[in-house]
Amino acid sequence: MAPTELTPLTLRGGRVTAGLRDAIFDEANRAGMSVNEFVLTAAAERLAQRGIKFAGVFEPGDLDQMGAAR
Repeated sequence: MAPTELTPLTLRGGRVTAGLRDAIFDEANRAGMSVNEFVLTAAAERLAQRGIKFAGVFEPGDLDQMGAAR
């Protein structure tokens, strides 16, 4: 599979505190994103900060377009 090919990512069984859940939902709403998009973008930002290289989150180059710090 090419690194830029889109592929499903299934996450299950995540349990968090109500406060974190509320904060995630609030921030996703403010950002105009779904909760899934917000969480995946946050994970991508963290990976990029650690120097891990990848083409993008939902399409190549989109993390840079979102203004995420790399």
